[in-house]
Amino acid sequence: FCGNLSWRDRSFTSVDSFAATMFKKFNPKENISGCTQCKSSVQRGIRAKLIEQYPGLEPHLNDIIPKKEPLMVVKCHEHVEILSVHNELLFFRQRDGPYMPSLRLLHKFPMILPHQQVDRGAIKFVLSGANIMCPGLTSPGAKMTPVPANSVVAIMAEGKQHALAIGITKMSTDDIAKVNKGIGVDNIHFLGDGLWFMKSLER
Repeated sequence: FCGNLSWRDRSFTSVDSFAATMFKKFNPKENISGCTQCKSSVQRGIRAKLIEQYPGLEPHLNDIIPKKEPLMVVKCHEHVEILSVHNELLFFRQRDGPYMPSLRLLHKFPMILPHQQVDRGAIKFVLSGANIMCPGLTSPGAKMTPVPANSVVAIMAEGKQHALAIGITKMSTDDIAKVNKGIGVDNIHFLGDGLWFMKSLER
């Protein structure tokens, strides 16, 4: 699909609420429209943006995106783009929204995102692509890290070591606890969706 062409207390208000079904039904052969290699100036801009969004990532960024290695931008349908180095899928975003790490990258560097832990009963729903409801984040077995609305977060689970999903908070964690009903976090990318099964970029 590719051609060789020339944590901070913040929220992201420019996030489109693109549904989890985007990656739930993601098929590389159907959903990837093209791929280009970033110029060095563009790569510097992307690196700066990643550090701005995720300050804790800075000591590890050269391991994730080596300065002298080609950084590919994979263009997908629904205005989604994926960053890739050595065919590894690293970050994705929609339009000008925040960059979000792939789950495979998050499992290697779990400190990238604040963790929101759901109770055991919510696990099967998260893994089916369902959004995370407030009661799943407030019941016994659940734990929340304080963040504002529109924050990119890792969805952890009671009794599990690695993140199940990556989502964006619909409201602040304070409001999730107070309201305790409705959707607390939009489920964007989860274990078993199309992006997870894609594993790497096919050239």
